[in-house]
Amino acid sequence: MDAFKGKFERTSADQYEEFLKALEVNFLLRKAATVSTPVMDITEADGTWNIKTSTTLKTMELKFKLGEEFDETTPDGREVTAVVTFEDGKIVTVQKAKKDGQKSTKSVREMNGADELVYTMTVDGMDSLVCVQKFKRV
Repeated sequence: MDAFKGKFERTSADQYEEFLKALEVNFLLRKAATVSTPVMDITEADGTWNIKTSTTLKTMELKFKLGEEFDETTPDGREVTAVVTFEDGKIVTVQKAKKDGQKSTKSVREMNGADELVYTMTVDGMDSLVCVQKFKRV
């Protein structure tokens, strides 16, 4: 997982607004999210990983130990039970909604070469909607 450590800036986002709409994120937040250029900073200390994603409006942190389930409130306000694993060279995050009617998601971060991180997000039950964001190392 050491290949993931570092700082990355988003270079593209396909289907991102559609993904946010599927999660019922309101119009203004969707617009803010899609026009921003987030920076993702991935660090690790003593087995605890931290993925910090920052924009001019907001900073979100995902702190985890691989394979350990934890409770999380997502940036769009969903209460989820999450677990992060490392599978086939990819960081896989599964977020299961705690409340009926809310969506569960899966995200996969993988390296494409040494300097590009590909971040793929899906919503359970919506197989045709795949959001792909690409980040370059800075």
